[in-house]
Parts: sequence; C-alpha cells; structure tokens
Amino acid sequence: MIETPPLVDQYCQGVLRTELGLATFEAQLTASAGPPAAGTTFFDSQTGFALRRWCPPLLGLEPHCAPVRYLARRRELGAAETARRLLRGSGVATRLVDTAVPGDLTGTKELALAGDAETFELAGLELLAEQAADTSGTVAAFLANLAGAVHHAASGAVAFTCGSGSGSGPRSGSAARSWGAALEAGPEPPGPGEVRGAAARWLAGRDKGGAVRDPVLLRHLAWSAVASGLPLQLHTGGESGEPERLTRFMRETAGTGVRLVLLGGYPHHRQAARLAAFFPHVHADVGAAPGASGARAAAVLAECLETAPFGKLMFAGGGRQLPELHAVGALAFREALGRVLGGWVADGSWSWRDAERVAAMVAAGNARRVYRLDERG
Repeated sequence: MIETPPLVDQYCQGVLRTELGLATFEAQLTASAGPPAAGTTFFDSQTGFALRRWCPPLLGLEPHCAPVRYLARRRELGAAETARRLLRGSGVATRLVDTAVPGDLTGTKELALAGDAETFELAGLELLAEQAADTSGTVAAFLANLAGAVHHAASGAVAFTCGSGSGSGPRSGSAARSWGAALEAGPEPPGPGEVRGAAARWLAGRDKGGAVRDPVLLRHLAWSAVASGLPLQLHTGGESGEPERLTRFMRETAGTGVRLVLLGGYPHHRQAARLAAFFPHVHADVGAAPGASGARAAAVLAECLETAPFGKLMFAGGGRQLPELHAVGALAFREALGRVLGGWVADGSWSWRDAERVAAMVAAGNARRVYRLDERG
C-alpha cells in the first residue's frame, strides 16, 4: 500500500448545520435542476454508490447499506456528530475553505473544530464586489471600497477564488459560465474608463444583493486578484465550460509571478492537466475527478497523471453542503492514488520510493508550496 501524508484539500465549502430530510439530502448529491428519473433516486449515481461505500463505516454501519438505513443512522447521531465523524474520518489535515458560498454553512473555525484540521480562507471575488456595492453610493466610492476590500482580503486569505460554489446550483453554474466567457473574450486588464462605465451600468441595474455578471467587472476582479500576488483559483468543470477557454488569460498572466489553479476540471480533467503541463504558472486539481467518477476513480486519476508533471497537480475534494461529499472526495482520491501508483510499482514501471514521493507531492506537498501554507504559521 502506498503511504500518503494527511491530505491538504485546496478547495472545499462549509457543511450544512441543519438536519436534512430524504429529498433535501438527495438533492445535494448532484447538480440536477430537477427530480431523479421515475423509480430511482440520486443515490443511483456514481457519487451515491461511492457515498454508500465510504461513509457508512464512519457512522458505525456496514459498507453499501441501504440509503434508508444510512439516513436513519444519520438522524440518530444528529447533524453535528455526523459531520464530526465524517470530516475526521476523511484523512484531511488542512482545508482551504471558500467562505463566499451562500447558505447556512459552517465557517472556517467551525470546520476546523469539527474536522480536527487546520483551515485557511479562500476569498471569493464576487462576494467582495457585492459587499462593496451594498455600502457604496457612487461609482467612485464603489471602486475605492472594492480596492480596499481586495487588499484587506489578501492580507488574510491564502488565495482568491472565482465562480464560488461552482457545480452546486443554478447561481453557481451561471457564475462559472460568466467568468469563462469574460476571460475568453477579454483576457487583458480593462482600462480605467471601461471599469468606471461597467461599474456605473452594474450599480444602476442591480438590486441589493445582485450578483456580478458584467464581463468587464469580472475581468477587473480577476486582475485585481492577480495584482495582489496571491494564487487565483478558476473553476473549469461542469457547466463552467472547457479549460481551453482560459488559455488567453493564462498567456496574459504568464509573466506576473501569480499562480493560477484550475479547479474541478472533471470531465475536462485531461485538458486541465495539459494546460498545467504547458504553462509554468498553472496548476490543476486532480481531486474532483475521483470523487465524481466513483468506481472509475483510479482510471480517471491515471489520465491526469499521464498528462501533467507531478509537481503541477494537487488534491481538492470539492466537498460542499454535505459532510459526506467531503469524506467521499478525500477517501476516493486516496484509494485511487494508491491503486494507480501501486500498480505502476507492481509492474516494475516505478520504484516504491518514487511512488511514495509523488503521492506525498500530489496529496499535500504541492499545495503547501503553491499556497505557502508553511509560512502562515
């Protein structure tokens, strides 16, 4: 068995604090906009089967138990105890948490306590803009407040992220698509006049709490993050479109010294890995693929590992809403990584020492280097 260190999860969200009924729980398993097919449930998916494999033992049940029995045990333990057992059983030592996702979710401190792990904040760019707009009466005040908010966030967060919550609902899917379109059409920084005009249009047309969708403002936010020097996470999976849409932005940022991280690339994981291989400042997530592909996790992970240098790949479980998704993402990744690298050792392609070294890089070491976690103390 390939030994890996405790994982660094470079992207996750908080978990719901409330008790969930059957329909509400199932709805969190996928990003579907409607009910499951007649006569089935959302447990009838690769994610659902992976949940039934990995999560029941953490709650004192046998693997693959019936969903109704699992949910009954969940209610018996309560939401807080269930979350504590699942998060602590995932093998994650460090979590980078997107705090810009709406909903009654645990924050970084609660997640750290429940999971017995250190946590760091990811600053959501859209939320910073929306908060600045809510407290600004003029365009000039908005732009000044936004600049101050980005500067303040950069002093406490380990990275900026955009398209917060991607893959977990209609709003997040729309956000991811908007970012992809904006950076594809205009990868360079917008001029001051463009930014003022876009801000005026957006402020005039938004209701309080309205999301940022203006392409010029999105570009301004991206380049404000780049100017901070922190890594910038870009969601590339699911509804956000193919990673190639960001190629021009990658070229524009190549000389800035800022690292870009492509998140949630599945089912475009090979494209994301290829871009990470080509651009020195680009890295790719390999964690979302095993969590989403279930029984095919090892095969999908192998496709990432065959494309990019190992120092460019990092784990991100992408856990959201349900603590089960945190556990599935981490446990499926660890098992898939061990199976792939162990297979290469068994057939003589790799040495055992090299396999464990690469496992440590992908599981934790690369993320600690890219996000400078050891400097945070």
